[in-house]
Amino acid sequence: MQGRSPQPSMELNRLLLLTSFLLHVKEDRASPTRLVCDNRLIQKYIVEAKDMEKRVGQCQALPALRCPAVLPLVDFTFQQWKSKSNETKRREILCDLALLLGAAAGAQGQVSDECGARQLSQLYRHANSFFLLLQTFSWETGHWEPSCSPHSMEQTHIPSIFLTYRQLVQGKLRFFFYDLATVSCKQGQGDSRDPPCGAQ
Repeated sequence: MQGRSPQPSMELNRLLLLTSFLLHVKEDRASPTRLVCDNRLIQKYIVEAKDMEKRVGQCQALPALRCPAVLPLVDFTFQQWKSKSNETKRREILCDLALLLGAAAGAQGQVSDECGARQLSQLYRHANSFFLLLQTFSWETGHWEPSCSPHSMEQTHIPSIFLTYRQLVQGKLRFFFYDLATVSCKQGQGDSRDPPCGAQ
């Protein structure tokens, strides 16, 4: 018998983890941040973001986008980040994700290459999962409205979309999860999570 490709099982594992994640949030709306106590989750998404960025770089002859993608500027300083409330951070990341989702969707409509289209579709799914998840984390009444105006830039190179997503996951999202964990994971667990590099 020929060996089976590990890809289906890897996709199944990702789907099961995400389903469990979202179901846990749905069932425990009073304290959804309890999910961030497991540092493996955000680390998993960082690794996947790096893998997607690497794979799209291996796609052959990706065209320049006819209509430039509008991408968020996701750089930040730790001092600026510390001065913001968790709600401000959440809304800022939602704004970044909204732009990324629009960029990925727009690029998909301009790419006929199977390799590039597949990676863009995967990035869209992952970014959308975070977008939906963060809408369940709220410290203010009412729903999030997409009325923000984040700092942005235009790019015609498809790999730039993946670079921006990886920087967002590795930066703001990782620090946001850590900030939530330092508050919600103390009881019964102690301070078992190591801070992200640069957070000391």
